[in-house]
Amino acid sequence: MNSSHSSRLLLVLVALVVSAGVVAGVSVSSEQSPGDAEVGERIEARFTLTELYQDPGTEQWQLRGETELSNVTWTFQLVDQAGNVQATNSDDGQTANQSVSLAEGTDEVRVTIVGQTPAIENFTYDPAPSFLLAEFTHAREGGASTTLETYEARHYTAESQPARDAIESARDAIDAAGGNAQAEESLGSAISAYEGENFENAVRNAERAEREATQAQQTAQRNQLILYAVAAIVVLAVLVGLVLWWRSRGPTSRL
Repeated sequence: MNSSHSSRLLLVLVALVVSAGVVAGVSVSSEQSPGDAEVGERIEARFTLTELYQDPGTEQWQLRGETELSNVTWTFQLVDQAGNVQATNSDDGQTANQSVSLAEGTDEVRVTIVGQTPAIENFTYDPAPSFLLAEFTHAREGGASTTLETYEARHYTAESQPARDAIESARDAIDAAGGNAQAEESLGSAISAYEGENFENAVRNAERAEREATQAQQTAQRNQLILYAVAAIVVLAVLVGLVLWWRSRGPTSRL
């Protein structure tokens, strides 16, 4: 590749980065965003969008929101530079749109989402089940769209959470024990039961794994103490032997 071609490629890459950075310049911050929620729980999340017009060509654009919450209500507050709320718009459904315009004096957009945590389609231990809490997209009128920010949250059920807690506790015990094959096997059975939605069995297997790991750790500690005791006895025996040998030599004669 010659130098002129490399230079042109570099310029193209820089242009792409700058172009992406302009749109990404719209700042999205989470004011209230739950990290996890129980299935069916009604939750609320709040976000604020600022730096809305980083690109001079996007003085008017569409803010699109998407979520996997059910029975959703979106509320958009358009705020001017003085912090005054110009307008409040609401929309229902898992997608919503809000027009953002510099000409109308909108300097900040506050978004509130209220809805119910969705059901879990597939119980996996790692990664933990999660859902799309909110995704915000910058869309030019008649042009391309760019994802601004995506927020996910973990969801669980009243039955699955105790099983996950038991599995995590067993994992901690195995790590503390420095690993144990028998406990690892029981833990694997617990994870398989969790992913098969047999949560009671998952708890039993996880508790067994924790007991096995704890017992292995206690046995290892006891064996280590025994080794220390044996080593101490050996050292003491050597010292006593040296003392007896020295005494057996008797007093040394003088010339």
